[in-house]
Amino acid sequence: MSFELQFHGATGEVTGSLHVIRSGAHTVLLECGLIQGSSENEQRNRDPFPVPVDDIDAVILSHAHIDHSGRVPLLVKQGYTGPIYVQNATKALCEIMLPDSGYLNEKDAEWENRKRRRKGQSYVTPLYTLEDAEKCLDQFEGVAYGDEVTVVPGLTLRFFDAGHILGSAIVELNSTGARESRTLVFSGDIGYRDAPVMNPAAVLPQADAVLLESTYGDRLHRPFDDTIEELTDVFEAARAARGNVLIPAFTVGRTQDLLYLMAENFDRWHLDKWDIYLDSPMGIEATRVYSQFRHLYGAKLFGPASNLPELPNFHQTRSPEESMEINEIRSGAIIIAGSGMCSGGRILHHLKNNVWRPECHLVIVGFQAYGTLGRRLVDGADTIRLYGDEYRVRIQRHTIGGLSAHADQADLISWYGEFPNRPPVYLVHGETRAQKVLAKKMRDDLGAPVFIAERGQSIRI
Repeated sequence: MSFELQFHGATGEVTGSLHVIRSGAHTVLLECGLIQGSSENEQRNRDPFPVPVDDIDAVILSHAHIDHSGRVPLLVKQGYTGPIYVQNATKALCEIMLPDSGYLNEKDAEWENRKRRRKGQSYVTPLYTLEDAEKCLDQFEGVAYGDEVTVVPGLTLRFFDAGHILGSAIVELNSTGARESRTLVFSGDIGYRDAPVMNPAAVLPQADAVLLESTYGDRLHRPFDDTIEELTDVFEAARAARGNVLIPAFTVGRTQDLLYLMAENFDRWHLDKWDIYLDSPMGIEATRVYSQFRHLYGAKLFGPASNLPELPNFHQTRSPEESMEINEIRSGAIIIAGSGMCSGGRILHHLKNNVWRPECHLVIVGFQAYGTLGRRLVDGADTIRLYGDEYRVRIQRHTIGGLSAHADQADLISWYGEFPNRPPVYLVHGETRAQKVLAKKMRDDLGAPVFIAERGQSIRI
């Protein structure tokens, strides 16, 4: 039985994943992500959902990252009462990440309203609150990899390991009628083949249509050995300069990769000369979840009887007071903090205290969306504004592309190439330039029928 897929988010951009599936009389949301980037882009999160909330029968999320899950509390706040299907580990991570997102929404609204009060302007309300986020969690239903679940009558779901972060899933949707069946495979976010912690992405044998992410569709990551050598050089330069090292990192995925690599390369990077701070309550909790679900990946991130990385000089700072104490350290601190795009969180306080110091080093280890502070720093901004004040950027900047949790062009083509029937493939979750390059490469190398998804476009499967 055929069904309809309509694209509504992460078309020509990386954040805000959201697609609509119509199967018979039923409507399903595939992803419900937050739009991230500039304040103008983030304002779009307040736009109405593409279908009436009362018409939605089920929601499916590929993984816990906020650009895939972050509007679920808003959906529930507006009246959605149905199930939200996720992989089991994703459920555990969303129980951490969504309340944190609600808390940050409240704090952002408070900060904005302080400015508006002085100007006599009307107040803003948060997109949703911590309480809203906590309420939505009762509707999450965890599903193990490979298990089959009936989402709505005639439409079944299976998750397979995408290798991106803990619990990340390739989504297989199968619609079965009296005479025929149709299968849609959504890649979710595919992991990089050399990912330090996660397993390689699963290979699926058949699809009638493929929805494929394209974040790095226009480039190849550096060989992983080169990445290790690059980080070796960064730590040696930072140690010689006698400053601090700041690493803005996504709290789920990138943080755990970094901790694993630091344990693996402890002697090579002379990390005994440093104190390593995980300055992120959510990162600390996410690392605990990684320990709880360690059976889902093969790398030895933790000791056999421990929930902590094997790093002798590792500090977890939960409270604001502990975080502020780090700002008194002038040399010898490696500080891992969110947010990964420098768009909020404790990393901003550490930038405020270190970005103007040429002896310090900033290590960018993840994708930086247009409009974010992280992107401006990567693009070479001479000055930045933090908490209303302007700072000259004198910190040494390093962009380490080889630590990406996303597949590069070769990985994406290789993963799709395992479908022998070359089903039509629709590119989402990528900037337009990356998508055009990937589409041409897939046509040239595989003869694939490739299309770049457009917002509002509908296809029949």
